[in-house]
Order: sequence, then C-alpha cells, then structure tokens
Amino acid sequence: MWDSNFDDWSSNRLLTSAIATTLLVVVHASAGKLKFLNTRPRSRWLSLAGGVAVSYALLHLLPELAEYARAISEQFDRSGVTHVIYAIALAGLVVFYGIDWYAERSETSAEESSTLFWSHVAIFAAYNAITGYVLVREDRSLSQLSLYTIGIGLHFLVNDDALRRHYPDRYHRVGRWVLVLAVAAGWGLGTVTSVHDLLTAGLTAFLAGGILLNTFKEELPAQRESRFGSFVIGCVLYATVILIS
Repeated sequence: MWDSNFDDWSSNRLLTSAIATTLLVVVHASAGKLKFLNTRPRSRWLSLAGGVAVSYALLHLLPELAEYARAISEQFDRSGVTHVIYAIALAGLVVFYGIDWYAERSETSAEESSTLFWSHVAIFAAYNAITGYVLVREDRSLSQLSLYTIGIGLHFLVNDDALRRHYPDRYHRVGRWVLVLAVAAGWGLGTVTSVHDLLTAGLTAFLAGGILLNTFKEELPAQRESRFGSFVIGCVLYATVILIS
C-alpha cells in the first residue's frame, strides 16, 4: 500500500498522479460555475455524486483504514494496536461534527464568522493536502487510481456545495483557492519527500472520520430533498465498478 522508495518510482507514476491532481484542482476551481448543480430540490447530479461518495466511503475508505491498521499491527507485532487507527478516525468524526455543531448554533452567521470559516477551510485543506500526497506516494494501478480519483473528486464536489451554502461569498473568493493550493501542495510534497508511514496513517484516519461524517451528512437527511433515484444509481454504479475491478 505504501511506497516510500524513491528509486522505485517511474515517470508514469508522476504523470498519472499529476493528471489526477489536476482533475481534483479543476473540481474545486470550477464547481461554483456549474449552474445546473444550484437547483432546489437538490440537483440529481449532486445526488448521483453523493451516491458515488457514499460507495467510496464504504467500499474504499473503510478497507483502506483496515489496511493501515494491519500495517501498524505488523510493524509493532501487536494485534491490539489495530484499534488505535479506528479511534483516531472517531476523533476526526467528532472534530468535524463539533465544527458543524458550533456553526449551526453560533449567534454569528457562518458567513460573518472568520473563526468558523477558517476552521472549516483549514480542516478540508489538510485533507486535500493528504489526498494530493497519497496520490503520488501510494502504489496504485491505473484503474485503481482512476476509481480513487472519481470517488474523491465527486466527494469534493459534494463538499464544495456544502461549503458554498455556509460561506457563499468567502468560499468563492478565498476558500476554494486554498483547497486548490492544498491539493497541489500535497502532491508537490509527495514528489520530494516521504512522511513516516505511521504519521500518514494517523492523519488519514483522523480525516477519514470527517469524510465519513460529511459524506452521510450532506446526502442522507430528508430535509436536503435528495434525489433518491439518482443517489441509488450513483451507489450501484460505483460499487459495481469497484467490486468487479
């Protein structure tokens, strides 16, 4: 799963990861210009993306955490440490939930609160940086990289929609560009250095908790007027591709 040896890299790895990173950058840079997403009830395309994101979370993200847990267990030769990775993921979920909880109950509107805005942007920027880093550091086949990029890209699209609702002006002017730079910076860091595997595992697990929370929070509640048919189609299509690949 992890690949820390610079000598084993190929030009293909750098090229394909650079293309994937560019596609994720385009998602953040252009999401606000996709007017067909700004509809009520919720755009069927966002519900489709939400279905893919849920499948990604359950069929890719959770197994990835299990892989990290197994690697940590082998490194320490102790089975009990496998629970640590899931505890870190739980901590990430709690932190993301806490930010949203505070935003909903703050007497200051989300758009006006600099603290809320930068808290949201900073934590998503951290996830984006890790995403860019693992795109170039993890050893994936072209098909695996394609599936990963589609899943995380559509998840970014759903998150963009949520952040634009909270901070319509600030996110468009500043927030999206911070996230764009975070993805690119993470990829750039991955090309020149290798962070210790345990730190990568811990950070990924922490932010995975937030990804799980945001994936379900944005798509499943009835009040979001989600398009159930489109949501199911997204779930089934992405799950089918993962299971047969």
